Order: sequence, then C-alpha cells, then structure tokens
Amino acid sequence: MDTTFSAPLIFLNADGLISGWSEGAERLLGWSAAEVIGQPYAKVFDDLDFFIAVDGPMDLEWLSVPAPDGGRVIAIRTMKTKQLLERFDLTMSNSEIIGTWNWNIAGDMISADSRFAKAFGLEVERARGGVPRQVLLDIIHPQDRDRVAADLARAVEVGGSYNGEFRIVRPDGSVSDVAAKGRLIDGKGRAAPRFPGVLFDITARKAAEREAFHQRERYRNLFEILETGFCVIRMIWNESGEPVDYEFLEVNKAFTRHTGIEDPIGKWMRRDIAPGHEQHWFDIYGKVAKTGEAVSFENPAAAIGDRWFQVQAFPIDGTGSDNVAVLFSDTTASKRAEIALKTSEEEFRTLSQSMLNHVWTATPDGQIDWLNDRVLDFSGLSQEDLTGDRWGSIVHPEDLPAAAASWADALERQETYQAEFRVRRHDGSYRWHVVRATPVRNDNGEVRRWVGTNTDIEHAKMNESALAELNETLEQRIEDRTQQLLQSQKALQQSQKMETIGKLTGGVAHDFNNLLQVIAGNLQLLGKDVAGNTGAETRVKNALAGVHRGAKLASQLLAFARRQPLEPKVINIGRFIHGMDDLLHRSIGETIEIETVIGNSLWNTLADPTQVENAILNLAINARDAMNGAGQLTIEVGNARLDDTYAATHDDVDSGDYVLIAVSDTGAGMDRDTLEQAFEPFFSTKAEGKGTGLGLSMVYGFVKQSGGHVKIYSEIGHGTTVKLYLPRALAEEELETPHQTGAVIGGTETILVVEDDDEVRATVVATLSDLGYKVLTARDAEAGLAVIESGAGIDLLFTDVVMPGTLKSPEMAKLATTRLPGLAVLFTSGYTENSIVHGGKLDPGVELLSKPYTREALDHRIRRVIDSRKQDTAPQDAAPQQPQPASVAVAPARSESLAETGKLTVLLVEDEALIRINTCDVLEDMGHTVIEAGTAAEALSATASQQQIDILVTDVGLPDMRGGELARKVRQLKPDVGIIFATGDSQLPDGADSDAVLLMKPYSDEALQKAIAQVRQTTEAETG
Repeated sequence: MDTTFSAPLIFLNADGLISGWSEGAERLLGWSAAEVIGQPYAKVFDDLDFFIAVDGPMDLEWLSVPAPDGGRVIAIRTMKTKQLLERFDLTMSNSEIIGTWNWNIAGDMISADSRFAKAFGLEVERARGGVPRQVLLDIIHPQDRDRVAADLARAVEVGGSYNGEFRIVRPDGSVSDVAAKGRLIDGKGRAAPRFPGVLFDITARKAAEREAFHQRERYRNLFEILETGFCVIRMIWNESGEPVDYEFLEVNKAFTRHTGIEDPIGKWMRRDIAPGHEQHWFDIYGKVAKTGEAVSFENPAAAIGDRWFQVQAFPIDGTGSDNVAVLFSDTTASKRAEIALKTSEEEFRTLSQSMLNHVWTATPDGQIDWLNDRVLDFSGLSQEDLTGDRWGSIVHPEDLPAAAASWADALERQETYQAEFRVRRHDGSYRWHVVRATPVRNDNGEVRRWVGTNTDIEHAKMNESALAELNETLEQRIEDRTQQLLQSQKALQQSQKMETIGKLTGGVAHDFNNLLQVIAGNLQLLGKDVAGNTGAETRVKNALAGVHRGAKLASQLLAFARRQPLEPKVINIGRFIHGMDDLLHRSIGETIEIETVIGNSLWNTLADPTQVENAILNLAINARDAMNGAGQLTIEVGNARLDDTYAATHDDVDSGDYVLIAVSDTGAGMDRDTLEQAFEPFFSTKAEGKGTGLGLSMVYGFVKQSGGHVKIYSEIGHGTTVKLYLPRALAEEELETPHQTGAVIGGTETILVVEDDDEVRATVVATLSDLGYKVLTARDAEAGLAVIESGAGIDLLFTDVVMPGTLKSPEMAKLATTRLPGLAVLFTSGYTENSIVHGGKLDPGVELLSKPYTREALDHRIRRVIDSRKQDTAPQDAAPQQPQPASVAVAPARSESLAETGKLTVLLVEDEALIRINTCDVLEDMGHTVIEAGTAAEALSATASQQQIDILVTDVGLPDMRGGELARKVRQLKPDVGIIFATGDSQLPDGADSDAVLLMKPYSDEALQKAIAQVRQTTEAETG
C-alpha cells in the first residue's frame, strides 16, 4: 500500500498513451517510468478493470480526471481505504462492547464486569469488588488521561452524561481506541449518587477514519500539484430555478495563476468578484448540476481580464447536489493568436480576391488548400477539384512532369518556386503561365505555408513563338500552313458530316414515312381488289412486309436522334419481361440458355413499353450474335441507387433511384476501342450486310430520352453486360388496356382530311371512303379551317402535323375545336420533331397516328377517338339546378377560364419574343387583358403605372433581373397580385412565396389555364 504523500498518478495524452508516471505509481505497480512512458494505457490496465502490476493483476480503486489538452489524469489508491471505510460503517452500527462499570462517587471506587476487567488487565474478583478510580485512569493513554479525568469531573459536577473517546494501553502494551458512555444517577437522599457506564472498542473505526483522512489528503494533493486550474463551485439559483451565480468552495494553487482572482473561497462570482461575468457561464454550469452530464468547451470571460478558458466541468457529490467541479486552463494567448491569424487570413484572402492574377496557398508539405476566384473562373473548376495534389489536373500533360519535379525540389529546399507551364482554361484550351510560390516562415524560420501566383504569359509566349517562326525557312512555314489547312478542312468535313446526318434523320423520317404511307395505303386497298387471288395476295403481303421494314429503319434513325415520340407509362419491368419469355425464345433460338432474375420489391418506372421491349430484344439479339448462337443469356432486373459519387464521375447522370435492367452474355467480349464506339450510329462489329449498326444507338437514344443511363462492361473472353438504368416512378403501375383489334368496323361519320401530299391524301380518302365514312379534304391548314368555318357538319379532323403556309396544324386544330366543341382530332405524322411533341413526349390528350399505318390501325384509331369524344361531350347526370331569376340571362361560358376565374389583368414578363407573343394570344383568347414586358424594368414600370394587376406571369431567367426578385418587387407595389413562374426549371426559384405557382415550360394552353385558376383559388381563400 502506498504510505507516502507522493500520490500514485498516471498521465495520459489525447491518443491514450502514457505521458507521465509518478513515484507513487511506481511503488504501487512496480513499473519504472522508463518502462511505461509512451506505451498504451492497456499495458497497465486490462479490460476487466484490473491494474497490471509487475507481480500480476491488482484490484485497485481509481479516479479519472479530464485534462484541457484532451488527455486524462488517473489517480490510484488501494482497496484498503475502501475496506477501512466499510469497517468504519460496520463499527458504528455494531461496536464491540468491552464491558460495563459503576462508579461509586462517594467512595471514588469503580466496580466493573469480567470483560471490562480483562480489557484493563485486572483480576475479575477485584474488579467486581471495586478498585480506586485512579487505577483505571492509569490505564488510559498518558496523552488522553488528564482530558478524560476533567471530562468525568465536569459530568459529575453538572449532573449530566459523559460521552468520550480515548486510548487505553492494554496489558500487552498495545494501544486501543475506546468509547465510553455513562450518566450520573442521583440517589436523591435514598442512596449515594453513582455513575454507571459502558465501554466500547472503536479501534477499527478510528483506524478507518485516519486512513480515510490520509486518502483525502492525497487526493487534495493530486489537484494541488496539477498545473491546470481546479475549483469546486456551488450553484446559486433564483426563485424560478435559473442559475444566477456560484460560490467558490475549493480551489487549487493554479487557480489564481489562471484567473487572476485572489482568495476566492466563500465568495460569489457575480456578487463579489465580477458583476459583469457573462450569463453563459452560469447557464453551462447550471446545466451540469441539473443534468449530471459533464461538458467540455472553450469560452471567453471578458469580465476577468478579457481571457479565454478551455474548460471541463463535471458534477460531484451525487444526485441533487448543486456542486460542480471545474478543471480549466487559460488559453488567452493561443486564442488571441488564433484570432489574429484568422484576421490576417481574411485580409490576405480579401486582398487576393481583388487581384487580377491567380493567387493560391499551400500547406508546408505542398498541398494546395485555397485558390482565389480568378483560378476557379479560369479553369471552370471548384475548390474541391483543385485542392490537395489535384492541381496537376489542369497542367498540360507534357509540362506536368517537369513542373511537379521542380515543385518537389522547392519543397525540399524550402526555397522560392518558379516555373513556366501551360494551364488548361475552362474551354479546354491551354495558356502559358509563369507560376511562382514563396514560403512564409514563422518566428523559428519554419515554413508555415506557401503563397503562390500564376501570371498569364500567353501573349509573350506567342511573341516568342512568332519570333522563332520568323527564323524558320519559308518552305517549313508553307508546309505547316498546309497542314493547318488540311486539319481545318478535315474538321469542317466532320462537322458537315454530322450536320448532314442530323438533316438526313429528320428528312428521312418525314419524307420516307410519307412515301411508305402512300405505298401501304394503296397496297391495303389493292389487297381488297385481289381478294381470292392467292398469288396476288402473297405479293401484296410481301410488299407490306417491306413497308414495315422501311418503317422500322426510320424508327431506328429517330431513336438515335432522340426524336421519337415516346408514350411513357408506369410499368413494372419484372412483369413486363416475364411477358416477353416466348418472344425472347423465338428470337434467339433454342441453343441459347436464358436465365431471368427478378429482384424482390421491384420499383416501378416510367417508360414507353414498346421501346423497352425493342431495347431488350435488341440487346438479346446482339448477345446471341456475340455468342455465335450458343451460350447463356442472363437478364436481371432490380432496384439500383446511383449516388452523388457515381454521378460526379458521369456527366450525363443524375443521382437518384433507378430500375436496373442488366443483359449479360458469355460471348467473346469487346476490346476498349470497340467499347468506345459501341453506341455510335452505323458502327457494327458484324460482317457487312449483317446489321445496320443502329441497334445499340437506338437503345442508347431511348434510354437517354427517358432520363436514364446506359453502361457497358466487357472483357475479351469473358462476355459482355449492358446495364440500362430507367428512373424510378412512385406512381402505381398502369395496367395495359389492349386496343381494339380484329376486323375493321368503319362508320358513317364525316371526316375532314387535311394533308398536303396529294398521293397520301388520295390514299387516305380512298381508304376512309371504303370504310363507309363521308370524307372532306383540304391541302393545307388554312383551307381546312375554311371548310370548318363553312358550317359543314364534321365529326373528326384528321390532319398531318407538318403543313405548308403560315397557319400550323395544331393552331388550326385549336381554332377548329373552339368553333366545333364536339369535334374529335387525330394527328398523323412521319416526322416527330414538331409542335405536338415536347421533350420527346406527346402532350397530354393529343392523339397521334404515326406513319406508315395499316388500314386496320387507321380504322381502330378513328373509331376510338370519335367514340371517346362522344362520351366526353355526352350530357352527364347532375344535381338539379336552382332556377335562375327571370331577369338574369344565363349565357354559355365562352371558356373554362372565364367560367372559373372571370376577366383578369395579367402582367406577362418574357424576354423571348415568340413565347411572349404566343402566350399573350392564348391569354387574350381566354378573355384576359394582357400587359406585355420583355424585361424586369419594363414590368416594374408597368406595375407602377397600372391601377389594377391581378396576376404576374414571369420567366425566371430575365436579362436584367431574376424572376424571383422581380416577383418580390411587384408584390411590394401590388401586395394582392398572384404569382406564376413560367420556367424550364422543375422547382420554384429560391425565396419564392409559398402561394406562388410553378408552370413548367413547355406548357400547354390547359396547363396555363389551370395555373391561373390555382392562383385565383388561392387568392380567394386568403381573402375569403
């Protein structure tokens, strides 16, 4: 057991390593300081809470105290202290009785029992008979004898009781601690007064008290020797239970050195020492006292010398105590240095941001940690892209090795760095810079950081190059110029080639499909004429098959150009692929083993089912060819998450949830060059005549048009996997409703055919007439509108999308349905990049029959459109209406807008003139008054001058102000105005009011109408 005042202490640093070892720890555990310093704490303390001494495990008591530097101080003491305290408690509750006595005061004789006699070394009979009081006083320890005699005399004199503790010397010479309890009994004349009592052995209790005292002294010494300040405080609360002050109960020697406060014991911090002490100190310590949770923090204390302190505070003395122990150190110097450094850094960065040059800084080991905006603007990259050792990513590959080697040499020598190399600009071009970095040193001469600049010397390099070029021979310059011209010509040819392919895609889609429509229509009519002639029927059938192949080729070109009109539906890919089993087996043959793996809890996706089927079939056929007709094809479907990390490395991918379709084969695989060209149009690894090279291009175009992602993994000899990621849809699956099939039905309705191609028009008229319909014709939109306005009864308008003349087909259809509300409309087109297709998807409610089409497809689609329109316009059962007053004439509503919202004054702000003109026409058709503005300035001027504006419809990206800011300014002038943001963004601009409405471009008339109704409904709800 440690018996000296050198406390057993173990000091740990922030990493848990032993950094200090006291002499007391060495005596208790046996290890020397040299053997343990620098070792982990686990060397002397195991996971069973035993200390590991030289002689083996020891069960010791310990106390851990946090230190401000992040480490801890461990104080150890033996279990004997605990045992002594336990013995003390036991002694108090059940002390051993030595014996009893009875003091005859008149005779000054004391008689005692046998146990008393044995304890004092007296003969039992003699003790029972009585012995002079002095005999017993002589047995009391000499240092306690006079005190005990005086206390007994006083008790007799005043007639009270005696309760004292003293030491006795036993016959064997040992000393024991005893407690005597007695009381004077007055005989009141009937008997002599006497003083009986009981003697207890309290030797064990006294030993425990002394040991506990020594232990407390050791722990006090522990905190006295700490360099860190220490104090124990008692919280002071107001009547509401809020902490308002604290009293100092105990402090160590370092307390005054850290705080400057003299003699704090018994004083209150706010009342007696620092009236201006900040409230946050009381709040923090009060919370520790109430919750019992320790805290660590750094705070300023302006009222005591404007100091900063690093503090650990923890509760003591158990639950319900107001006492808090505080371990702290003065960090004022380091904090002021930190603040000064931060201020200096901010001034440096402000100055650097104002410079035209590139400015950057680096850590002592050369890692870039900051760049000014000039570097970021020049490179087009972010701080994260260039910090650390990533600066080399914008250095020309030919210059990087020398630049990096020079930088490494400057770091090693800690001397100024200077080099010239080319730096990549945001547009991909490189410009020459002279790069210079100077080391910034601290007071010890050590490099604290590097400050560098990049200066553009491109013009100087160009002049230098030009001067060198003048020294070249004329022949060399001519040759170089010739090479430049050849390269320019090659680049021009490539550009023209790509432009030609683009034009070819659109032209073929339009003209070729029109041609196929003429052929298909006449072939179907011819099929009726040759019915019963087997040979002729076969030829017609073969010719129609050729039409179908031509239409498929045009569809592939459109898919590559991402111009095909998609009709997406919410589908479950798992069920969809199960439905393709028969088709896949028929398409790739019996020698290919097909395995389909569908994941659990599969998400839905929004995609065109026909294009999904085409994509999977294309990939399966490609896999079959890669395996030479024998192998295993695996189709896997599951949920996938593409995170931000993946999206950051793929420019064309948005992070989010996707449904994954993976098609894998066991074929020969593809090399790197083939992989890089796999999706290019017309590229094919098959033999000439075996493929068009459009299969993968069509898959790629469809997936990208659907907002998805495509990835190919392949290795030579190990097969290929193509992964299609289609965006997850949260809506419920749309079960497929089969279209009407079977024999043609025909009808007797009147159909207006508007078609500019004479041959196509003639074919359509013949087909429809053959089906029993009455047919009217027009060769362009203006002529078609004239027929409609003539008053002729028309049930359906069948019109091509692309028309010559100024009036477009969608505009004609819109005017036609206004004049004839019950009119059904069916569009047809072989060219899909037009006004009814936005983002590759048909506008809601638009019916399109793509060319070429069969006689049956035309009949079924016409019947469906006409029957659907009749159902929509049929009168519905409605609740009885209240009769109108006779004086009120009820006129039919001219439009949904007027019926729901009435006439409004709309401020339309759009910088694109064509969009503004079109939207203005639409709003006026709805019956509204429109005020046009092309800029925010014009809009604000109109707002100030107009007495009434009901709704603001504004683009977000205006040339002179953001749309969100314009909306706020308009609302300041007209607080009740409704706000509609017409934008290509998918969300409202930052700061938009909660009642603003988002109208996404491109928008239809119906979408605009609904947005106005929504604004009006919100306004009425707020004012109602």
